[in-house]
Amino acid sequence: MSLVRRADAAEVIGAGLELAAAGWGCRRIAERLGRPMTTVRGWLRCWSRRAGRTAAVFTAWLVALADDPASVLPAPAGTAARDAVSAAVGFAVAARARLGKLKVPTWLLVSAAGQGRLLAPGWPSA
Repeated sequence: MSLVRRADAAEVIGAGLELAAAGWGCRRIAERLGRPMTTVRGWLRCWSRRAGRTAAVFTAWLVALADDPASVLPAPAGTAARDAVSAAVGFAVAARARLGKLKVPTWLLVSAAGQGRLLAPGWPSA
C-alpha cells in the first residue's frame, strides 16, 4: 500500500521514519533503503511538520484499543517526530493484539488507519 502523493510503499516510508527516530540521518537512511536522499528528506520534513498532531491521534487510538492503556503508552521519545513514530508503532501493536492471529505489517496498519494520508497535506485535521 502506498501513501497518498508518494510512490513508495508505506512499509518503506515507515522504515525510514523509524530509522530517523533512531537517530539516523537522511543520507544514511537513503542508502539503506535505496531511495534518493531528497525523497527521504521530503518524508522526514512532512512527518516533522505534523508530528505533534500525528502523535496525539495515534496515542488516542492506542488508548482506545488497549486493554490496559497505562501499560502500553509510549514514553516521551525526545522530539515530536520521534513521539509520533512511537505512538504510531504503539497503535499498530495494540491493533494487532485486537486482530488476533492476523499478521499485518506495522506501517500497513498505520497507513490504513490514516487512510493513506500520513504525509498528505491536511492530515491529521487540526
